[in-house]
Amino acid sequence: MTPTENTTTTAENTRKTVLRSSLGILSTATATHGTGRDGDIPLPRLPGFVESAFSPLAYEASRLCLAERPGDGSRTAVALASTAGDTTTADLASRRMVSGRVHNPLLFMQATPNSVLGYLSREFGITGQMFSLSTLDDPVTELLSMADLLLEDPDVDRVLALGVELGGSERLTAMYEELADSHGHPAPAPTPALPADAGLAAAVLLGRPGTGTPVSVRSAEAYEGDGGTGADGIGTRVQPGSIQSLFDLVGLHRRLLREGGSHVLVTDPRAPAFTLTVTADTDTDTDTDARNETETHAHQ
Repeated sequence: MTPTENTTTTAENTRKTVLRSSLGILSTATATHGTGRDGDIPLPRLPGFVESAFSPLAYEASRLCLAERPGDGSRTAVALASTAGDTTTADLASRRMVSGRVHNPLLFMQATPNSVLGYLSREFGITGQMFSLSTLDDPVTELLSMADLLLEDPDVDRVLALGVELGGSERLTAMYEELADSHGHPAPAPTPALPADAGLAAAVLLGRPGTGTPVSVRSAEAYEGDGGTGADGIGTRVQPGSIQSLFDLVGLHRRLLREGGSHVLVTDPRAPAFTLTVTADTDTDTDTDARNETETHAHQ
């Protein structure tokens, strides 16, 4: 990259401010099934949800997050991000219809992402606002922006930000390619796709900065968007529909709790960046110089 190009990139990214103020990270969690990654779990059983990993994994990541930091459900909001939702169920329902089989009402119900949010609300007494988001853009940006907005409500103290991604069929891959092309996104890179029955979910419980939020996150004023790797060392391009950036956020949060300091999370060269910092009142073993160090993480 030439100096002129670098200056232009930095100037453009400087304007991409998402958060009006800092957010506090209360807890994070992930749940994966059938991916081949370390930490894959058997698919949890969730009453009323069959065939698909979408809702069970969404529930499991949420359960882990909320169990670590219990709170007032009446003052908790939820935002779920997924580009295409429960595609496993949608594909199954459409195949049954095309083959002339009797329609299964259960498949229609669980194909709606809001269904698992309703289950979460009942299990954890959550009565705050709930939203399902569909976006080809970076889910970290979308979810943090939504949390920032929801926390403007004086009746909301916490926001559970949740992302879910499923393995796909050839039809799903073709859909992502068409969506990416129509929205000016790069075509998916030729990396191995998740197995068809695989799924990933990541959850981040956010609140206002202060007591009980050892790590804060804010919009980065500027960054270099031309290299690096994600917080977990995976250097693949973010695919349309991928929630890898949420896994990077969770990994970076855990790293900061161990090591302290301040780090910049860059999820994609086209996306805004965020600075995660261990707050001053957190008891860590790192010294002042370590707290001032900044390390950039980016997907290529």
